[in-house]
Amino acid sequence: MTDNDVAAGRRSVPISALEHYAYCPRQAALIHVEAYFNANVDTVRGELAHAAVDRAGAGQNRRRHPVWRSLPVWSAELGVHGVCDVVEFNGGPTPIEHKSGGYRPGGPADVQVAAQALCLREMFNAAVPLGVVFSGRDRRRHDVIVDTSLAALVADTTTAVRRLLDLGAVPQPVHDARCRRCSLRPGCIPEAPTRVAHSLFEPRNVGTWEWDD
Repeated sequence: MTDNDVAAGRRSVPISALEHYAYCPRQAALIHVEAYFNANVDTVRGELAHAAVDRAGAGQNRRRHPVWRSLPVWSAELGVHGVCDVVEFNGGPTPIEHKSGGYRPGGPADVQVAAQALCLREMFNAAVPLGVVFSGRDRRRHDVIVDTSLAALVADTTTAVRRLLDLGAVPQPVHDARCRRCSLRPGCIPEAPTRVAHSLFEPRNVGTWEWDD
């Protein structure tokens, strides 16, 4: 958390939580409020894909551009913090977020890499017009233009996540296509009947029993 965040009396939001929230607010709450995580084949594949970029330090990429791996970033203006997989320095800094699966334009990864770009703008006082999502499935770089509308989406998502963390409540489950490959499904139980939002580990009230005379 930065000094500005302390002065403003607000928490700094992890950038990873922005991606989780953009995908599913309940997923974000289970991970960042309940500290619940469950690995599946996709999460393991992601960990393996990140192994090469998790070693912090300077170097060069295949394009012979200077890079810094696992670079901590933050923004006092937004109140967010996180770690960039790779920051490429070709003129100005460009964040590169590595994903083991495919890439969907306008998806949660765009929010994540845009937040990283906004942090770099503030930290380096430099123009950072775009971020890059590297998709392991097709081995391609996908440029994400960080324009005014995407920057506004990052700010709105940050506000929503901060509210979620401050309240400490878990949103209702939404049983839809997003649940099919979500590693948190065993604990989320999205197919269960709708119920009042509560902590996953909060004791329930004792039921009222009716006894026959």
